[in-house]
Amino acid sequence: MRRILASTLALSLLALPGLARAQAKASQFRVEKDLLGEKQIPADAYYGVQTARALENFQISGITLKHFPELVRALALVKLAAARANHDVGALPAAKLAPIEKACLAVMDGKYLDQFPVDMYQGGAGTSTNMNANEVLANIALETMGLPKGRYDKIEPHDDLNMSQSTNDFYPTALKVAMVLYNQELMPEVEQLAASFRAKGKEFADIIKMGRTETQDAVPMTLGQEFDAFAAAIETELAALRKAEEGLYVVNMGATAIGTGLNAPKGYSDKCVAHLAKLTGKKITLAPNLIAATSDLHAFAAYSSALRNLGAKLVKVSSDLQFLSSGPRTGISEIALPPVQPGSSIMPGKVNPVMAELMNSISFKVMGNDVALGLATSFGLLQLNAYEPLAAIAILESQHILIRGIASFRTKCVDGIVANRAVCEEHFDRSVGIVTALNPLLGYEKTTELAAEAMRTNKSVLQLVREQRLLTEEQIKKVMNVKALTGQQ
Repeated sequence: MRRILASTLALSLLALPGLARAQAKASQFRVEKDLLGEKQIPADAYYGVQTARALENFQISGITLKHFPELVRALALVKLAAARANHDVGALPAAKLAPIEKACLAVMDGKYLDQFPVDMYQGGAGTSTNMNANEVLANIALETMGLPKGRYDKIEPHDDLNMSQSTNDFYPTALKVAMVLYNQELMPEVEQLAASFRAKGKEFADIIKMGRTETQDAVPMTLGQEFDAFAAAIETELAALRKAEEGLYVVNMGATAIGTGLNAPKGYSDKCVAHLAKLTGKKITLAPNLIAATSDLHAFAAYSSALRNLGAKLVKVSSDLQFLSSGPRTGISEIALPPVQPGSSIMPGKVNPVMAELMNSISFKVMGNDVALGLATSFGLLQLNAYEPLAAIAILESQHILIRGIASFRTKCVDGIVANRAVCEEHFDRSVGIVTALNPLLGYEKTTELAAEAMRTNKSVLQLVREQRLLTEEQIKKVMNVKALTGQQ
């Protein structure tokens, strides 16, 4: 008997470390369940079982919801508007609204960002994103009530956080809010870039040069006019961005699954939109046809088009800067871009236009994202477009890289551009393009002869005019007036 007791005691002592490890491991997790069964969730995680499923299914890009803080803020903002609307119509009691409001406001304030780990690339038309928001906000609300995570009998992700909603109205609305928030960051950057070009236009206002069409000498202009035109071109895209943003103000909250409003209380939609307008400070309105609005990505496509056009304009401008700065000894070299880094591992002294190249690369990506979004727009079937997550990543990524890229392009390139005045004037003097200004006095046939002779003899046009005594010095002085040549009088 003593031997049996001793043996049992020994086995018990041996089992204690393993038991302790099992208990410790169990304390690191909580168990949640859904349609597919039970699942262990990290005990300290605010997200729940459906987010955990998404983490298993959508390990794609590594670009997650938390990479776009304004998107996470928008998720909480729309949930807050929905909760307040539900309370207004008597569907959500004050005892639940208060902790939900605290949770939403905390996330809107930038807290709990790490609890949104779902990949931006996902199937399910955004359901994983919606449930990530529902679960996190529910568990934060529970914590504010002094309750442990997972006590869904008190605050439930579906019944309380998703009340009167479907992913199909919540998700596109949250995306639109996020895009508006990022547009508010993008537009000032575009405006500042235009202002930088405008400032250079004033700085270079008195520098005469030759304008070019199809890369060939055309007619005179000032370098200031060239840069002022860059500013005007960019301002055109700024106006388009502002206009395209207005399309994002139209939402389908209260449409629920397909636009019929099933399970949404009477008055909920109007209340929710009113709260959204107040929270965002924008003129948020309800779509006139909720069934159409639930499957239609028109607003996303229109805004993406504005981003694409901005990208195209930036490619044109940054490419022009590269062309005008080419050389420095064997190219056009009418301007010099600021050197920001050595340009070659093999060619000493070489400096490349890296910031202008970067602006091009970013813009190419933006234009490519618009192509992807166009495909997503066209492939939505029947009452829902399942490819809204692609619209999300396409636009949010474009906004993100444009905001940063434009700022870098402006501060590290445009602001530091200097004019090579002597080169501009030399190109002007040597160009045959000034014969166009002589056309009214000498006629097209004679000026054509002068241009051909200048090219053949390598003489300047004015030198030939003087040699052939075609015009007096007074006439030459009058026709070569800078303001007259460049359309400024």
